[in-house]
Amino acid sequence: MNHELNLAFIGGGNMAGALASGLIGKRCGASDVHIVDINESTLDQWREKGASVALRPDAALSGRRVWVFAVKPQVMRETVASCKPFLQPDTLVVSIAAGISSQTISDWLGEPGRPWTRLVRCMPNTPALIGAGATGMLALPGVSEADKAVAQQLFRAVGEVAWVDSDQLLDAVTALSGSGPAYVFLFIEALIEGGRKLGLSAEQARLLALGTLNGATQLAALSPESPATLRDRVTSKGGTTAAALDVFKQQNFTAVVQQAMQAAYDRAADLSREFAQ
Repeated sequence: MNHELNLAFIGGGNMAGALASGLIGKRCGASDVHIVDINESTLDQWREKGASVALRPDAALSGRRVWVFAVKPQVMRETVASCKPFLQPDTLVVSIAAGISSQTISDWLGEPGRPWTRLVRCMPNTPALIGAGATGMLALPGVSEADKAVAQQLFRAVGEVAWVDSDQLLDAVTALSGSGPAYVFLFIEALIEGGRKLGLSAEQARLLALGTLNGATQLAALSPESPATLRDRVTSKGGTTAAALDVFKQQNFTAVVQQAMQAAYDRAADLSREFAQ
């Protein structure tokens, strides 16, 4: 185990739990994890795992090489301010707060004219909770290659990672994989409801919908062929699949998805501006 990977999670909720579960026993020990959270019952759960805990930021943060901010965006600024006195020159800061740009966070952590650039901003998604996430990551100039490797190690523990070069591209990640699980869940709901309207029971429709999505996703991931080619292989001219796909085309399904993603992207940009004020 790599005991140099000593971490502080500021916010001990679900995402912190997912990340820690992917690391403890593999990349670090429970004693290498420190949790700061205002909820005593949350801290009790971490104590049982063997982590050190605190109700508020204190000097224990100074000895942690990596800080992961996992709090709600609405309290991020005050949380950063309370942690800032314990920041060390070699602290790597990782933020998973949605909607707050890397520039804003680096300004909050730094001093006037001297933003804190040893910062990685990340956009994970909820499947990380079961180790099947997809995370976009952005490193500021103060992040070394060794720091990037540490940050990547964190999120590889709960799924796939993709590095991007700007906050604008991280907004695109938000629109695709950050919000994407909700699009998939909506599609699953529609499949289940459609199955029920065609006479299947709710249980049958759910089982078949989930099995279909799971199987199709795995096939797309494992096949060397493109999704378009795989789609064509399912589609016989004049057959049932062709009839269904014609309806999607008539309703401009691709454009609707892209419009939805654009709306998510635009809202992410709006939130970044709002939190910067």
